[in-house]
Amino acid sequence: MKTAKKTVNSATRAATERQAKSAAVAKAKALAPELPARIGATPATRFRGDPDIFGRLVEDHDRHRALLAMIDATEGKSPERQRLFKELVLEIKGHAAAEEQALWSTVLRDPATTEDARHAVAEHHEMDEMLADLAARDMASSGWLRRFAKLREEYLHHVREEEQEQFVAAQKHLAPADVRYMRRVFNRRKKAEKAGAEVEKKIKLKD
Repeated sequence: MKTAKKTVNSATRAATERQAKSAAVAKAKALAPELPARIGATPATRFRGDPDIFGRLVEDHDRHRALLAMIDATEGKSPERQRLFKELVLEIKGHAAAEEQALWSTVLRDPATTEDARHAVAEHHEMDEMLADLAARDMASSGWLRRFAKLREEYLHHVREEEQEQFVAAQKHLAPADVRYMRRVFNRRKKAEKAGAEVEKKIKLKD
């Protein structure tokens, strides 16, 4: 009986995760329905589809994975590449700022998780620099494509690390009521931060 119940719960959980991932990808696809959004298999995470801050953050991560894949499917200075890159910049900047306010500002105050929070925030700043560098360069150049590939690699590493390590560590030190409240804070701040975000252009001297 217990085994059957566990199997049903596992199947329900898997269905919830698939639905959450599909919904996030669909949001990205709405910008350019004709482009593929092949994000493939994603790193295992316990949070996809959860009704709390961590589930909400993974939702954004999946949307960003789709945007990165779609940009990779564009060419030159096409309107699709320009539109999708702008959306990616505003999405990541709004997401990072809201994540810092809703989650990491609290996690920073706990000595047990301070280092994880600092690491995540530091990588947010690195992403900002890489996005600004890309925005300042010629989208049709081989150099832009090379730098975009590097950004994609770094961002996918960043979100994988958050989902598999940093969120897990933070959850252990937060009450269930806290993570549910943080989702509401994140949603409010994400909307405001994305609306106020801009595409900055600043070339980095070092590759």
